Amino acid sequence: MSDSNQKIAVITGATGGIGFAVAKRLGKDGFTVILNGIEDDKGAARVKELKEEGISSEYYGFDVTNENAVNSNIKKIGEKYGKIDALINNAGGLGGRSRFEEMTTEFYRSVMALNLDSAFFASRAAIPYLKKGDQPSIINYTSNAGWNAGGPGAGIYGTSKAAVHTLTRALAKDLAEYGIRVNAVSPGTIDTPFHAQIKSTKPEVFASWKDNILLGRLGEPEDVASVVSFLVSKDASFLTAETIQVGGGQALGI
Repeated sequence: MSDSNQKIAVITGATGGIGFAVAKRLGKDGFTVILNGIEDDKGAARVKELKEEGISSEYYGFDVTNENAVNSNIKKIGEKYGKIDALINNAGGLGGRSRFEEMTTEFYRSVMALNLDSAFFASRAAIPYLKKGDQPSIINYTSNAGWNAGGPGAGIYGTSKAAVHTLTRALAKDLAEYGIRVNAVSPGTIDTPFHAQIKSTKPEVFASWKDNILLGRLGEPEDVASVVSFLVSKDASFLTAETIQVGGGQALGI
């Protein structure tokens, strides 16, 4: 059992990209950070990296789309530490591209599971432990695709992210009586492995994306991490049911 004054943050999909940047930032903010992922070797390496920076960290390997795995692991974490102060539902992704006419039911369900089921399962499992937390909050991740329905073949990704937007507001309503705040971030084009394929195969297309961003640059994972840091802090104690666009004005277009 750890010191009850120590704040505990659980971050799903945290072995790389934005998730790891969030883990590092919250660790520097004084949280013990619990990383989740499905690549155990990478998880162990990330924990080692954090510990070398003086950050208290653990890794739990499980698939966020597996209800039983989420339940058992969140329970282990909650019982070990006696509480959870912040749940960051960072895991998610495009899951591939498919037009609706050719879309298999399996593909549809896999994308919905990755983005929506994962946030629902983890939030539901964490609520009993968030109730015992200090300034407890949940952070979900949506996307511009939740408003504009996504690019070619990303329609079901957009649909899943629109659902996460509504889930965020619904959870905020449901959990307000316990003092649990629920907010979301909506990252714009962030320079992470999420875009690695297009960056390597069509670098000119990747480079052109910044032309549609008011601030004239792509985002960095740390740009999202700093907003998450704010949202889980006392400084955001009167913010709930909000979605913050972290996209340099990309949502407005140019």
